[in-house]
Amino acid sequence: GKVDRQALPEPEGRAGSREYVAPRTQVEEIVAGIWAEVLGIEQVGIHDDFFELGGHSLLITRVAARVSDAFQVELPFQIFFEKRTVAELAESIEAAHRGEQGLQIPPMLPIPRDGELPLSFAQQRLWFFDQLDPDSPAYNIPGAVRLTGRLDVGAMERALTEIVRRHEVLRTTFPTVNGRPVQVIAEAANHLSLPVVVLSELSPQEREIEAQRLVMEEIRRPFKLAQGPLVRVGLLRLSETDHILFFTMHHIVSDAWSMTVLVREVAVLYEAFSAGKASPLAELKVQYADFAHWQRQWLQGEVLERQLSYWKQQLAALPPALHLPTDRPRPAVQTNCGEGQGLELSEEVSEALRALSRREGATLFMMLLAAFKALLHYYTAQDDMVVGTNVANRTHIGTENLIGFFVNQLVLRTDLSGNPTFRELLARVRRVALAAYAHQDLPFEKLVEELQPQRDMSRSLLFQVKFELREGMTQSVELPGLVITPLESDYKVARYDLHLSMMEREQGLAGILVYNTDLFEASTIDRMIGDFTALLERIATEPDVRLNELAEMLAERNKQQQLIKEKELQEATLKKLKALRRKVVEV
Repeated sequence: GKVDRQALPEPEGRAGSREYVAPRTQVEEIVAGIWAEVLGIEQVGIHDDFFELGGHSLLITRVAARVSDAFQVELPFQIFFEKRTVAELAESIEAAHRGEQGLQIPPMLPIPRDGELPLSFAQQRLWFFDQLDPDSPAYNIPGAVRLTGRLDVGAMERALTEIVRRHEVLRTTFPTVNGRPVQVIAEAANHLSLPVVVLSELSPQEREIEAQRLVMEEIRRPFKLAQGPLVRVGLLRLSETDHILFFTMHHIVSDAWSMTVLVREVAVLYEAFSAGKASPLAELKVQYADFAHWQRQWLQGEVLERQLSYWKQQLAALPPALHLPTDRPRPAVQTNCGEGQGLELSEEVSEALRALSRREGATLFMMLLAAFKALLHYYTAQDDMVVGTNVANRTHIGTENLIGFFVNQLVLRTDLSGNPTFRELLARVRRVALAAYAHQDLPFEKLVEELQPQRDMSRSLLFQVKFELREGMTQSVELPGLVITPLESDYKVARYDLHLSMMEREQGLAGILVYNTDLFEASTIDRMIGDFTALLERIATEPDVRLNELAEMLAERNKQQQLIKEKELQEATLKKLKALRRKVVEV
């Protein structure tokens, strides 16, 4: 009979979309295709909203890279947040081609390998840090996957050998030539042996403990940048059908995005090689050394000056530090001793925050950042709030599938004065974030070099607190006879006073607050997480609440928490006294 369309559920991947309208021009057709590919859906209409279709700021990076490659034009990054439909974005692209906005950018091409290869700006900064502290493991990046099922070790070795061959950066070292660091790329090896440690003779509980100890021991081993290799791999055999494959890379050749690329390629190559097939992966068109050369060639002259001009104005008269109330005096030299505590939000609160961000034309990142700044305002009473964040910095299509150190840092400075409502604060954070995204190409290293802030060995430069919204751990990959499950790393290092990482999950938002243990007690961080959770719950239902009202709520909450703790302490003391009295009577 006739279909009752009102009773049908929303088609998968099109929740929140409007009535489908097909692309009218070639530009709209290309943009719609890019969106469909990035979002993983079959069809996108020209009036569909990117964020309502499930988009977020990390996916915006992929869209920007594809648009840049398809149309050979670079749009200001905030355009991708403001032009939320295919029709609007296509119009901006056409305007850029008419010379009304955007900049023509040079293509990224392979360069000869016969001369001295320069480091990227980010690599140069890490090389400098390594000269100051050559045996520090602070910039080691760990990663691990659990392999459940029958493992073909030979196929895994072939997969790892192919990955190192594909990505030159994994064969790169950084010696000094005439006082300057250069990249030296070694020839690819024919075979890489995978070290195997057998733990199957231990009890199940002892295996897990020993596995964690061995991984942590490996993570803490320093690298020699001039000698290499700068990636180490090992395999722990817990049983015939249970293994842990772990990686350690120096940050100078990798970042968090790179770990995702690595795990994805391991899965694809292992499946092919274990079945006796050839690699299905296409050859990479460019390598990290090509990116480093391209970056230095492009970021100069007018492009560099325009980026610098914005940041000089935005960060003029920057406050020297964020004065968080610490539990212990700050050491004269900053340490990297860290721990982390987790937090979780209910599905209802998480969805309310997402809905609020959509209504306000903001992203979830902006929403959570505004809330975090409101929390820091309560703890510091400072109106000039500076927080750092990471951006993937892979706006060129050629970098999307590369392993390497691309991530950049942005300094997000917001004025919290005037006791604004949270809705007003969100609007301020949104403006700052969009402007920062529009000028994200300036490497953090060049910014520090230009601003020349006063060096303080007890604090990180420009900001001491960091926030990021990152993708959750990749889901398990099921292969014939083997399941690959990414594992969360428990590397206890803190490069900042506080570093809050949030992630989206089906059951609600979650996060981890990493803190410097030389500054804070675990109980203080526990209270801070409780305050942040309470603040988000209030915002979700009352977005027009003012900062002073939030501060009063948190002050009252902490007062009640303190009374509860004092009562518990009194009861515990009384219980001990009663027990002692009984012993005296017995004697």
